[in-house]
Amino acid sequence: MSIPQTARAAVIVQLKEDLVLRNDYPVKQPEALAPGECLIKLEYAGCCHSDLHAKNGDWLKKPNIPVVAGHEGVGCIVAIGPNHSPDVGFKVGDRVGTKWVANACLKCEQCYLGNDALCTVADTHCHGFRLDGAFADYIVSFVDYVTPIPDELPSDEAAPILCAGLTVYRALKESRARIGNWIAISGAGGGLGHLAIQYAVAMGLRVIAIDTSDEKRDLCLSLGAETFIDFMKGKDLVEEVKHAAGGLGPHAALLAVGDPRPFNQALMYLRKAGTMVSVGMPPGQATLNVPIALLVTKGLKIVGSATGNQQDTLEALDLAARGKVKCHFEVKDLTEVNNVFADMEAGRLTGRIVFKI
Repeated sequence: MSIPQTARAAVIVQLKEDLVLRNDYPVKQPEALAPGECLIKLEYAGCCHSDLHAKNGDWLKKPNIPVVAGHEGVGCIVAIGPNHSPDVGFKVGDRVGTKWVANACLKCEQCYLGNDALCTVADTHCHGFRLDGAFADYIVSFVDYVTPIPDELPSDEAAPILCAGLTVYRALKESRARIGNWIAISGAGGGLGHLAIQYAVAMGLRVIAIDTSDEKRDLCLSLGAETFIDFMKGKDLVEEVKHAAGGLGPHAALLAVGDPRPFNQALMYLRKAGTMVSVGMPPGQATLNVPIALLVTKGLKIVGSATGNQQDTLEALDLAARGKVKCHFEVKDLTEVNNVFADMEAGRLTGRIVFKI
């Protein structure tokens, strides 16, 4: 196919400012691709809260600006760099997805352990942060690290699974919760949380959903949560969560929120030997503030989980392709990106937004 010299892209040019929509953003031509690189013509891109954090510079590490935002992309490979055998791996025309981690070395200690996100190569190869991302007509990624999309899964449904779904699926695995265990999910009605409910139910867990608003309550309960706790209405969230899990508290907690308070609360309501898995990253240098003696006497475990590896991605997509998990999303045109960010920042979104590219 003919590859244009320039195309559409939504670019972070200044932290905390609106993205700039460009129709003349350079497209890397096939002959310029390095070995291992591939060029993908995108169809859809999911909008993740990490994209908002990147745009606002909320984390200690800052994005390389200017940079095209976004990382949950789905499209077809239109060109591959030199020295790639068409008999091995992907070929031109294959439908694939891009993720937050654009590439990893696949041969260091962390990669061998399945912790791809902790690879030093991955740290410098993040779509929409270190490298140009998925809010564009075309994206350059790495042919050994893109993900095949199951034939049964439409592209718009697949996009949010590549980060939101992958992240919570890996976090649930990290919780070590067993079939029949209780798990509390904070931010349960959000983009990550509503997927976490479904993955948790598919894994045989009993879900306590924590969020606010009647709309999110209805969504969470419809997805299989056994209890919904509105943190804005109750008087003592810690006691409410304990009571919902039979008085002892849940075996695990998954925190998909950007506020530090729920993290501290989780350590108070977890039952003995419980595990808190931190997924959300509050802005700045927010800290945990609980007595150390509490951790020791309750035997609690605190786990950080950023995103999953290649195998986690395939498993997360497979569950979605088999109808066990379904993302609740709304499709919008990429021109709406700044309005979507404003709604996300104000907490007005339920589920996810997927951009039609």
